[in-house]
Amino acid sequence: MSKTIMTVDDSASIRQMVAFSLKQAGYNVIEAVDGADALNQLATKSIDMLVTDLNMPNVNGVELIRQVRKMAAYRFIPIIMLTTESQETKKSEGKAAGATAWVIKPFRPEQLVAIANKVLRK
Repeated sequence: MSKTIMTVDDSASIRQMVAFSLKQAGYNVIEAVDGADALNQLATKSIDMLVTDLNMPNVNGVELIRQVRKMAAYRFIPIIMLTTESQETKKSEGKAAGATAWVIKPFRPEQLVAIANKVLRK
């Protein structure tokens, strides 16, 4: 059975690019438009990995990670921060919240797939 990855980004084009890249690699993909949408979906869906943007309306990426890490089912899943932010302070904040990896946009699809394969041991 293939693994399920949730991509969370307020940009539809980024969500589509991430979803397309991961689906081509054999993953199931669930999309969420922001952190609040992701949290609502996680209440009823099961995922193996989360890919989230940092800057989003309603619930930003760091707060989403904090909330996800509080959920027993998702305490140890890989969480990839996919963002335009590259400052060390932002990276430190993401890591402290529980981010597994940090990828800067624009990203290469094969880079994201390689990370997914590595952390999900595919």
